[in-house]
Amino acid sequence: SDHVCKLNIPTQRRSVKYAGNVTVVPIVKTIGLALGLLIWASFNLLTGWASSRFGWFGIDPEEVSRPILNYIGAGLSLLSAVIFFFVKTEVQSSSASLESTPLPRESSINLSENNSDDSWVNRLSPARKRVVGCSLAVVAGILYGSSFVPVLYIKDHGRRNGTIYTGASQFDLDYVFAHFSGIFLTSTIYFLIYCAVRKNKPDVYPQAILPGFVSGVLWAIANCCWFMANHYLSAVVSFPIITTGPGLVAAVWGVLVFKEIKGLKNYMLLTVAFCIILAGSLSTAFSKV
Repeated sequence: SDHVCKLNIPTQRRSVKYAGNVTVVPIVKTIGLALGLLIWASFNLLTGWASSRFGWFGIDPEEVSRPILNYIGAGLSLLSAVIFFFVKTEVQSSSASLESTPLPRESSINLSENNSDDSWVNRLSPARKRVVGCSLAVVAGILYGSSFVPVLYIKDHGRRNGTIYTGASQFDLDYVFAHFSGIFLTSTIYFLIYCAVRKNKPDVYPQAILPGFVSGVLWAIANCCWFMANHYLSAVVSFPIITTGPGLVAAVWGVLVFKEIKGLKNYMLLTVAFCIILAGSLSTAFSKV
């Protein structure tokens, strides 16, 4: 039907978000899970907020009842992102003890004789690792923040006469299948490219397969909630609130489990940044009231 055809556009443009996913491994290897997710969540927040607030990429700008409070919230979020850049991490190299980290290391299928962990990332100096990791985290955040643009674009143009999207559904959950299908298709293409580059000898970690499926289910549930939040709150409000949570969770893992962040100074920077970003999220939320 015409309604189904309209859902094809988001499917084709899910490569934007999965391109962000591709950067995850080098980010974790260079600056760690905690700092990496903190930075890309901050730029995810800023990109999603700005594109919705100012109408980037052809979508309609969203209005709020208290614009000054909304701008203050975005400014505080930007300030917290800057503070995160000063947090130093200690990422383990491939030569570190395998017992010191819960992440899978060498028990993979088709692991090459030269050890696949001896990648280009491990040959970088600490300073270059930080530059590369932070830069990739910024890029990932911008890509993640643009992931809802196709859906918002279709919804906005669906309210207008004379466009190919006229009459398109205004209920965000109607676009979930296209959203997920595009991610699955794009991830499959990237994996096939990886297999071709590795000459059909990809490194596969068996112990990560089941957790990967569980993680995918949790992500799908969370993303459905995000779609609903966009529907009832609007993206200009939901983005600053939702993107705060993952950074907090990642920081807890980075500090308590992976021991990536150490030292009183780093803990203080994290605490200050979280207080600022929480204040920013609350300001953004109340700007709609």
